[in-house]
Amino acid sequence: MNGTPARRPKTAFSEEGVRIKEVSEGRPCDNCPELCPGFIPHSWRKTCKSCGCERLQHAVYHEELASVRDRLGLREGARPAAHHAYDWAPAGLTAKQTELYWSSLGERAPTVPGASGAAAWRAWRTRALASQLPRQDLSLAHCNHLEDKHRQQYEDFVSARNEIALDIGEARQHHDASTECLGCNKLIRTGNIAVLAPRLGDDALFHPACFSCSECCELLVELAYCAFDGRLYCARHYAERLKPRCYACDELIFSGEYTKAMNKDWHSGHFCCWQCDESLTGQRYVLRDDHPYCIKCYESVFANGCEECSKTIGIDSKDLSYKDKHWHEACFLCAKCRVSLVDKQFGSKLDKIYCGNCYDAQFASRCDGCGEVFRAGTKKMEYKTRQWHEKCFCCVVCKNAIGTKSFIPREQEIYCAGCYEDKFATRCVKCNKIITQGGVTYKNEPWHRECFTCTNCSTSLAGQRFTSRDEKPYCAECFGELFAKRCTSCTKPITGIGGTRFISFEDRHWHNDCFICAQCKTSLVGKGFITDGQDIICPECAKQKLM
Repeated sequence: MNGTPARRPKTAFSEEGVRIKEVSEGRPCDNCPELCPGFIPHSWRKTCKSCGCERLQHAVYHEELASVRDRLGLREGARPAAHHAYDWAPAGLTAKQTELYWSSLGERAPTVPGASGAAAWRAWRTRALASQLPRQDLSLAHCNHLEDKHRQQYEDFVSARNEIALDIGEARQHHDASTECLGCNKLIRTGNIAVLAPRLGDDALFHPACFSCSECCELLVELAYCAFDGRLYCARHYAERLKPRCYACDELIFSGEYTKAMNKDWHSGHFCCWQCDESLTGQRYVLRDDHPYCIKCYESVFANGCEECSKTIGIDSKDLSYKDKHWHEACFLCAKCRVSLVDKQFGSKLDKIYCGNCYDAQFASRCDGCGEVFRAGTKKMEYKTRQWHEKCFCCVVCKNAIGTKSFIPREQEIYCAGCYEDKFATRCVKCNKIITQGGVTYKNEPWHRECFTCTNCSTSLAGQRFTSRDEKPYCAECFGELFAKRCTSCTKPITGIGGTRFISFEDRHWHNDCFICAQCKTSLVGKGFITDGQDIICPECAKQKLM
């Protein structure tokens, strides 16, 4: 059937089979690329002599990048063809099944900063090979710190691991009924890709994304795993379940005597100063960035120099610091009177420190409120170029401290919002209340819109035509009724609003339109006329009336 994996080959390991040569010399460091000129291997630590970072933190690569099978020295089994853009694919899968395998990894697909796709996979795979399958765990040829008397123990350990624990998972398309994944306990559905771990049983199936080490949670590179207590481990963490590993050289410890320090295990000769490699067994040491240092190296590399005496502040001395400067406890003195400043308030000026009295005498500024100096350590309130004691920063009217509340400056004085409003806010000339919005100005005086009304009828004049008399506003109707002349003809008020013209004669007045002949109704505006009692008539009608 298409996609059925080939028979799992018997594992046979040999020193000759481990033929990958890992090279890192000169590679940049991911942790500190700006500081490390390139990887320089330590003589026995798995670190860089240039920067102290682990080898795997550098851009590790292989002279010959082979598969897990090559690294493990498997003599049987053909290397699978890669049916994908990546240069490795699980054995026994068709091209379509391979695509399904990669897509099923989802968010667990390996990622590396600055790389994507196949490049990210290759970068991750390279590091995973070195990390999950350390050479020193696979072959004596790569063990540099194993004593001859422990060689047989090592061989027995490797042989037992290879026989009972180490294997390569089998990727296959699951055609049976849905079954439970041993990793996440969720169902592996029919048609999905699953990975079988034969060391855990013939039905030990996992989602591809769940086929990972129980310790480091990393995907198992090229499906290489070790089985222990019913769980999956990479070869590194499987070994560490059974044997201690030296934190310095990264090799397993087979000796019954070794050093435990800093919650880590060390070969007895490898618990050394991280700087000079001198043994720290039975010696005092200082822990820095998870690494141990002898006293001499720590003080020469990390200890601070005293600002006063210029001598190193050793680990047995108290280091007092202020603004990136350091002092011995006995050297932390006022620059002027030389009194100790330990546990006392002090001030700093021109890179020197002073006791409160000396600082105040020479440098302290004064409060704009009370005129007194600001003592060292006193809280200061500042606004623009002025400064106050906290208690002096108060409203000039009510004298209440402003603190962090809002305030309003006016000329050289400070007001709280309430007092400023009471003293300077615009008030309506009618009701004397503060105008907060939408006011009206009349005769250069402010009014609320609702207060600006006709003096007679109290109708709002805001936005309406109005006139005034004796400095008081009136609506047009009230003004006409109260104060306007009346037309002799129609008896209605002549208000003049809107530019209305009118005519006056003696003590009588007419609207322009009402100034007409009482007989013929002809307009007499701009014409001669004759009075006839209360009427006015044109000359023609006057003649006819006399005839």
